[in-house]
Amino acid sequence: MNLKKYFALTRAGVMDALQFRMSMFVMFIGNLLYLIVVYFLWKAIYDSSGTDVVNGMTFTDTLIYLVLATALFGFMEMYTVWQVGRDIQSGRIVLDLLKPINYRRYIFWGFSGNLIVNFFATFLPTFIVIEIVTKGAIHIGINMPFFVASVAMSVMINYSIDFIVSTICLYTESIWGINIMKQVVVTLLSGATIPLAFFPEKLRNVVELLPFAAIYDSPLKLLLWDGTSMDPHEPWCMLGFQLFWCIVMMIISKLFWKISIKQITVNGG
Repeated sequence: MNLKKYFALTRAGVMDALQFRMSMFVMFIGNLLYLIVVYFLWKAIYDSSGTDVVNGMTFTDTLIYLVLATALFGFMEMYTVWQVGRDIQSGRIVLDLLKPINYRRYIFWGFSGNLIVNFFATFLPTFIVIEIVTKGAIHIGINMPFFVASVAMSVMINYSIDFIVSTICLYTESIWGINIMKQVVVTLLSGATIPLAFFPEKLRNVVELLPFAAIYDSPLKLLLWDGTSMDPHEPWCMLGFQLFWCIVMMIISKLFWKISIKQITVNGG
């Protein structure tokens, strides 16, 4: 695989993302307002619970988890469904398919520049602020390489799910409803909205086996791991779980695309 052409797409993606700085500012304000709502909501929940620890998590633990989940969401969001959906509706996808590059890779590497910009503009500042405000509540040590590896696989799983949903647009030629449904399912079952620790035990046992938990819950647990809060084998099991779903979801997205590409119709076919 010639990486030079893919890095060119990454560079173009970075330049494209930096052209729309106002949208980044608006996203920052939106996330800030969301976090304010989350703070007062969970403060009310803990105040009414009559205890400092709920489902093994303190208010500080929960707040850090949800703030970082929001930052990860902003960092990993690639808008694949919107891009592919617009390409299908406009017919541009036919021209992209004629290019000497795999379409799935073309879309991913095109958005990789956004990932880089979003990391420095969203996740990293949030992480630094949390470290300062909580006076080092997040341990920095052996957990960091585990976290980096976990996020890399989370990005691939998230992209594969996005591409599968995007492929459905070949059948429906619809974007908005499918994408909203996908976002609700992913954010809810991944722990981005509510930590999985707060799910009923039976439901949590099922959800933790699904690929969604590997997107946000696994990397967040590894990031918050202080080296003693989990058995030594648990971090490796988490990475193995993510690697399994990373491979499975990539295979499913590739096969589904290969089957569905035959459904393309432009101006009546």
